Parts: sequence; C-alpha cells; structure tokens
Amino acid sequence: MMKAIRIDRFINSYDEIKISNVPKPQPQDGEVLVQIAAAGVNFVDLLYCRGKHQNNRSLVKPPFTLGLEFAGTVLSSPPSSSFPRGTKVFGGSLGSYASHICVKESLLRPIPEGWDFISAAGLAATAPVSYGALVVRGKIKKGETVLVHAAAGGLGLMAVQIAKAMGCLVIGTAGSKEKCEVARRFGADECVNYVQNDDWWKQVLDVTEGKGADVVYDPVGLVDKSLKCLKHKGRILIVGFAGVEGKIEKIAMNRVLLRQAQLIGYRFGETERRDPTENIEIWRSLEVMVRDGKVKPVVFDRQYKGLESVVPALKDLSERKVWGKAVIQADSADEKSKL
Repeated sequence: MMKAIRIDRFINSYDEIKISNVPKPQPQDGEVLVQIAAAGVNFVDLLYCRGKHQNNRSLVKPPFTLGLEFAGTVLSSPPSSSFPRGTKVFGGSLGSYASHICVKESLLRPIPEGWDFISAAGLAATAPVSYGALVVRGKIKKGETVLVHAAAGGLGLMAVQIAKAMGCLVIGTAGSKEKCEVARRFGADECVNYVQNDDWWKQVLDVTEGKGADVVYDPVGLVDKSLKCLKHKGRILIVGFAGVEGKIEKIAMNRVLLRQAQLIGYRFGETERRDPTENIEIWRSLEVMVRDGKVKPVVFDRQYKGLESVVPALKDLSERKVWGKAVIQADSADEKSKL
C-alpha cells in the first residue's frame, strides 16, 4: 500500500481532500515505476478535484489520484529502457500526489544537471506548454512584442523566459507589485498590475507607443481586453482559464474580424495524445534552452512538506498568493541533494 491524495467524488471545499491508503501501482508492459520525491502544484488540480475541468467529462472521473507533475527516482523499468533503476527523472502524469507512480517512458525526462527534485518537479506542466504555444503555434520571432498574462505564475514565468530567449520584448501582467517584480527579475521588460488597474490594456498601448503587442500569451481568460491592445493581425494564444474559475469568457467575434486577429488554442496534453512526435521536438528544443541557462526553475519560497501540505498549497494557489511554482516535497525526499 501507499499514501495518495485520492479523489473518490468531486468536492466543494479543499478541506474535503484527504490522504488515502491505496495499492502501490504495478508497472504494465513498457511502464516505468518511479518513487516520487516532489510534485508540482497546478491550477488544473483545483478544477479536477471540483469536477470543473473539461477533462472531467471523459478522461478524469472519480476515483483518481490528484496531481499532474512530479520528480523522483526510477525503481524499475523495461530492460530496453533509457531510464534504468536509479535514474533521476521528472515527468507529467495524473496521479502525482502519491509516493509512487507508473508512467509510459515517453512521459519522462532526465533531470537537468544541477537541478534538484524540487526544481524539476515544476517543469513538466509548464515549460512544454509555454514553448509549444509561443514557438510551435504562435511562431514568435525575434523583435516581436509578447504580452504574457499572469507573468509571475508557473506558466507565465516560463513564457517570459522562453520569449526572451527567442529575442522578443516581453510585457508581463500580474496581480500585485511584488509579482511584477518577480516577472521583471526573470526577464520581463515591463510589467502591468492588472488587478490594481482595470484599464491595464491602455498601459500596454503606452509601452508599445500605441502599436500593441504582436502576440498575447493567455493562461488566464483575458482575450476580450487583450484584443484592445493587440497589434493589427496579431495572435492571441489561449492556453487556459485560470482567472475565471472554470467560467469561459464570451467574445464578440466582430472584434476579432475588425482586428484581423488570430485566436490560437494550445493544449499540450491533447498534443501528447494525438501527436507525440511534436512533443519530442518540443523537449529537444527546451533541453537546449535549459542547458544554456535560458530557462531556469522558479520555485515559490514557501515550503510544502508531505502530502498533508497539498491542501494549504492549493489554498495558497487559489488565493493568488503563489508566484512561480508551489512544490510538494515528499516525506522521503532530501531537498538538499543535488544531482
């Protein structure tokens, strides 16, 4: 048996989340068994446990183990695997709030040199999403202006770093002065507080001398106002709706027509299911950025130890207290061990 955050029914309050004893997973054909040392916390976790994510209609139904990304040590793998026993890995898969997980080898990556488990645990659900949206779908180019919403969040900070690595001017939005400072620290050229100022889009126009942004990266649900500060024929990359608690905004499509805007959706998990080769190429490019120091881990400065800390971590996330990645440290993890 093992400990896990098991969702047996959709809940209304995070206080209803409990630690359960469940059978330890047994690898099926081709699967790798990993002992989890750390797990990243994501806004999607909030939607999954409340039954408000689109995946709850088909892919994720109770009972299931919560959690989307992890880092740990391989305990067993097929003889031909690239990840023999003892390999330090990170990956993305439902079921990460547990002591062990079985996953397909294609979902695992080796932990970058110099990164510890806690740093790597927040990589799998952020870096490929931001790279896939900005570079693969958005086709950002050197010299373009990229507006990154929620620029101090896990996805946003990766987007900021990737856009800067591609030679773009980056304008961030964030919900506080402190979060704007975080966004600037990791590469944003400018940052606008969109909570303090409801007309934040006017500030974006001021920064761009009235031209607007070439590309908008939106994990929040701000397409409506983003159209007001989007350059003619610009692109809006829609990657999530973290700011609307599952309520999707409705857009007057004539505004899209008049702006000749491109609205581009990007869903990394769906790409993994439909076109795994695309994700392989994304990771190859990301590994170069990581190796060159252009993409770095950004871990929130509050420690969350043990599965019992999942609830306070989710509450901090829902109350917008977190910048970067909140990470759950497993009871058995040695946070000081470097790889």
